[in-house]
Amino acid sequence: MANIKEIKKKIEGEAWKNAVEKATKEIQKKISIKGFRKGKAPLNIVIKEYGKNNIWLDAADALIQSVYEEVMKENGDVEIVTRPDATISGMTDDYIEFLFTLTLRPNVKLGEYKKLGVKKEKVKVTDEEVNASLENMRKRYAEEVVKEGSVEEGDTAIIDFEGFKDDVAFEGGKGENYSLTIGSNTFIPGFEEQLIGMKKKETKDIHLTFPSDYHAEDLKGASVVFKVTVNEIKETKIPALNEEFFEDLGMEGIHSEAALREELKKNIEARKTHEAENKFMDEVLDKAISHMEVEIPHQMIHDELDRMIEQYSQNLQMQGITLEQFYKFTSSNEEALKEQMHPEAEKRVKSRFLLEEIAKMEKIDIPKEEIEAEIKKLTEEYKMSEEEFLKLCGGEEMIAYDMKMRKAIAILKDNN
Repeated sequence: MANIKEIKKKIEGEAWKNAVEKATKEIQKKISIKGFRKGKAPLNIVIKEYGKNNIWLDAADALIQSVYEEVMKENGDVEIVTRPDATISGMTDDYIEFLFTLTLRPNVKLGEYKKLGVKKEKVKVTDEEVNASLENMRKRYAEEVVKEGSVEEGDTAIIDFEGFKDDVAFEGGKGENYSLTIGSNTFIPGFEEQLIGMKKKETKDIHLTFPSDYHAEDLKGASVVFKVTVNEIKETKIPALNEEFFEDLGMEGIHSEAALREELKKNIEARKTHEAENKFMDEVLDKAISHMEVEIPHQMIHDELDRMIEQYSQNLQMQGITLEQFYKFTSSNEEALKEQMHPEAEKRVKSRFLLEEIAKMEKIDIPKEEIEAEIKKLTEEYKMSEEEFLKLCGGEEMIAYDMKMRKAIAILKDNN
């Protein structure tokens, strides 16, 4: 492939001999050989015990970083987009040869990226949306209270129950003081409906037939009787829009329904504006990418997938789930997850090339004072020292790169 460059580096003569001797002596210090005190076995015994090939591999490990740095220095005129892959292409008593595979930046042919005809969605907030948001808020502050009378749809009945098939109690069919919300469809069809109208302390036989696809084999399609007693009935009290409710909300400046509605409208508008902005940007990127010609190196997508998997794993851990548990729950594996993420990984890499090429085309340059101001702002925001922050984010160059990409995005937005 045009964007792959292979470089062989041979270490031979005294340089290789010294590396092997050093590796052998390091092994001599650590290896335990029967009949000798640790670190005192003769070198010829160490070589025989540990194996000449393993010693060569240890010597190779010790050399690889310096050889890598030499390769990078010699190829400073080419732009490498991933860390070079290094393998051993030959190894004997006389020499070792490394093969470095460099993935070079591909040629990017930037197509049209302005006036793409993408329209940003106009944001409108309806009364229905505000009403729904208000009702959801009231439901979040709702509370269950004991009620008199009979069970109704939406109530929570606290029940004792036991199920019988052919007058014999079946396994898993018994519960005490079970809280069942009527209309939740928690139990098999027909159970909840037959509780409606029952009063506190009332006992009733409920006749039902289990579904034919029920998970328990012995209950599939079976006719059963549940003996049910209602111990207590609770109803959900949704708060009125009064002074007490507004105090409970604790929202600054919100003391009336009109003020709350206005605040909810602003929140909905902000959310929808953000969503419309993201959608617009996605469509602009997709359109501009479709006009661009570039052959994406496979290794770049592979690296991007690794980053995405790592980020996904971190997000799962924040929810108390490991990646291994996720695979088990979803009957999946890393290969399937990567396949699912592949289109997004490819889009991310293409977007990066697109924005970098726009930055070149538009001659975007970030003055040093702007970079320093950005670093100062971010260190204050994250309450970190400059040294800590730069170490965490990859240094000043990464800050400058991020700022350049943001300016490229702004050019895309402003010209579409």
